[in-house]
Amino acid sequence: MREYGPIAYEGLPPASAAWREGDPVGARQFVDVGALVTESGVALPGVRVAYETWGELNADRSNAVYVCHALTGDSHVTGPAGVGHATAGWWSPLVGPGRPLDTDSWFVVCANVLGGCQGTTGPSSLAPDGRPWGSRFPVVSVADMVEVERRLTERLGIPSWALMLGPSLGGMRVLEWLVRHPDRVRSGLVLGSTAAVTADQIGTHAVQLGAIEADPGFRGGDYYDAAPGRGPHVGMGIARRIAHLTYRCDTELDLRFGRDPQPGEDPYEGGRFAVESYLDHHADKLARRFDANTYVALTRAMSLFDVGRRRGGVAAALGRVTAPVTVIAIDSDRLFPMRLQQEIVDLTPGAEGLHVLRSPYGHDGFLVEDEQVGQFVRHALDRVCRSDAR
Repeated sequence: MREYGPIAYEGLPPASAAWREGDPVGARQFVDVGALVTESGVALPGVRVAYETWGELNADRSNAVYVCHALTGDSHVTGPAGVGHATAGWWSPLVGPGRPLDTDSWFVVCANVLGGCQGTTGPSSLAPDGRPWGSRFPVVSVADMVEVERRLTERLGIPSWALMLGPSLGGMRVLEWLVRHPDRVRSGLVLGSTAAVTADQIGTHAVQLGAIEADPGFRGGDYYDAAPGRGPHVGMGIARRIAHLTYRCDTELDLRFGRDPQPGEDPYEGGRFAVESYLDHHADKLARRFDANTYVALTRAMSLFDVGRRRGGVAAALGRVTAPVTVIAIDSDRLFPMRLQQEIVDLTPGAEGLHVLRSPYGHDGFLVEDEQVGQFVRHALDRVCRSDAR
């Protein structure tokens, strides 16, 4: 990948018809799921999905588990970085033989979402005229993403998911699945998410998108032919800094960095504080691996999310969910505070009492507290096994 140049995700292998028995696991695969008219009323003539699988389907295809990734995640849940994967798996401690999602027992699937930049159709994909969609890519919603995932489910020949789980944006998709396709999801796990994005979160999203769109390198979303170094990496970096502050806990940042200067730098002479260097590092990492248009598209989809839209409100929508649902809050989460997960528990018949992940790391606790998350995953799997046995 060119440093800070336009990110090209085309030139990937042609889509396969679908996963087949005996296909390699843990390698990115592709499937075409047909044309799609988005909730915004725009027709995409064809959607391709990038996905990965681990483990094997059992004889009656009842052991399938679907992992929904968060905003900047992708299909690469577990495994090393390498060809086709810029980073190592984002939840590697959870998936594999003997791990909470034990691939000796479960068939685990994860796909890059609609609008993504890791193989699934998104703004950087080629439109029918041979040019990247760019600014022409439509506004997409969580419901649109779920429709694409439903089609993938059909292509894989999976009658229902034993468990669907996900953090943040992934948790929103779990809720949408439970409400929209109750016959296709036997249990759910929602971690650090919400049933309807709040004004505070919409405002935070708007500031991030404003930073990207104000970058001259963004060019209204049509920057894929820009020379290296001329893409919207400055705006992306600012957006990531803002977002990262919401992902971590204020007390953690204070304890970790305090008012210390970055070693070798003096803030009184134009140098940085240590926390500034930390934010710069994360901004640089994301700008190198993630497409700005995808960041805009998925962030807007999160702002649009309200599981009660056109369903009589959140209470009416969640009131229909009777499948076992495990809801987890992160006690230091300032992006999706605990009251939002408590609301899900209070309104969902299939939910039990609220589970709390104890962490000083804020929203990012779902990526850090592997042991606790693993315990919750095992609990959710146990619930569905008991439910299936009835």
